[in-house]
Amino acid sequence: MSILEVASINSFYGDSHVLFDINLNVEEHEVVALLGRNGAGKTTTMKTIAGILSPRSGQIRFAGEPIQNLTSHQIAGRGLQLVPEDRRIFTTLTVEENLRLAALKAASPRSIDEIFEIFPRLQERRRSMGATLSGGEQQMLAIARALIRSPRLMLLDEPFEGLAPVIVEDLVALCHKLAEAGVTIVIVEQDVRSALLLAHRVYVLNNGHVVFDGTREALQADPDLTSRYLGMGLETDGLVQP
Repeated sequence: MSILEVASINSFYGDSHVLFDINLNVEEHEVVALLGRNGAGKTTTMKTIAGILSPRSGQIRFAGEPIQNLTSHQIAGRGLQLVPEDRRIFTTLTVEENLRLAALKAASPRSIDEIFEIFPRLQERRRSMGATLSGGEQQMLAIARALIRSPRLMLLDEPFEGLAPVIVEDLVALCHKLAEAGVTIVIVEQDVRSALLLAHRVYVLNNGHVVFDGTREALQADPDLTSRYLGMGLETDGLVQP
């Protein structure tokens, strides 16, 4: 069953046309990666889906209902949560306060204890202010703030950016655990190999256009495409099917 359907979306920043007839489909309990070089339109696509940027034309359906004319607050209330690139945690609140605040208006929030079972490191830091957390801990908190609202779909925008490789490994394992538990995820990530450890399917964007839509295996089998649009080759060693 498709939980997200994006049909012929065109988005603009002022007079600048940035997304051109974007079509995406995400099945429930699936992990989909949006890949591409910087400026390809990945984050703009996420912002458009989440209602931060209104599309000029096209349709977005979430759980079968059109949402392209709703506000970001209304879309979040329906169970679609964006974890933005800049994390946006409250640095002057503790970890636990961040979580309780996120849960306040959720229809069926998860319990704090359940979140701490998933994120034991956050339980250790539950009384620490957001400003004192490491980059990896802040990213965990950003994901946890979305997860406590029991989302049907999570959009993760560059969750591994700027983090040490060992922290990225921990976050990949965490996201894989969430996916195995049935959380539907769309991930934008410059770390292509880490994203492909999670993804069932892949879209590649270039200059606001979708230039590839298929499985990870199909992407790996097309070295010309990966070289042209991702600037790299994709070796199969170390990549396991989620």
